[in-house]
Amino acid sequence: MIDIQHLTMAELEAHMADIQQSPKDEGVLEMIVRRPQVSEREGLEEGQLCLTEGLVGDNWRTRGSSRTPDRTAHPEMQLNVMNSRVIALIAQHKERWQLAGDQLFINLDLSIDNVPPGTQLALGSAIIEVTPQPHTGCKKFVERFGLDAMKFVNSPIGKQLCLRGINAKVVQPGTIHAGDTVTKL
Repeated sequence: MIDIQHLTMAELEAHMADIQQSPKDEGVLEMIVRRPQVSEREGLEEGQLCLTEGLVGDNWRTRGSSRTPDRTAHPEMQLNVMNSRVIALIAQHKERWQLAGDQLFINLDLSIDNVPPGTQLALGSAIIEVTPQPHTGCKKFVERFGLDAMKFVNSPIGKQLCLRGINAKVVQPGTIHAGDTVTKL
């Protein structure tokens, strides 16, 4: 087990310049994580993106959402995508990235200015589209990464840069691999 001390706000803010240097148009899919059950994570080298299931084998569809009136899966929250530089900073060790609960970790500028809702990203043979649904941290995020990490990603600049990540949906199904180039269309 890795002994982790949560980073302070000052420690997090000291790395903002590196985060803001994330590629704008073409990046890399650093990690794929499937969540087969609540609190379970599987790192994948290859995944299938599907129009109806999102990441095949993930529990998005069966878990449902508090943001829909009938608590079914939210169609604009199929995929949670996070900047790999942000999670590397907050998690401190790559083995801990999966704790964030996101499925795709990409070295790409995910800010509102760079990838506003409607922006499409090609990865592998699939295409995903950024949706307007906000992606914010939860109680589990605080437990795993600390209160300052939550305040950091949800600060005004954190929200503008989408440090907690973005939501997306599949618009062209296909196969993705860790290490794939991600291109803003």
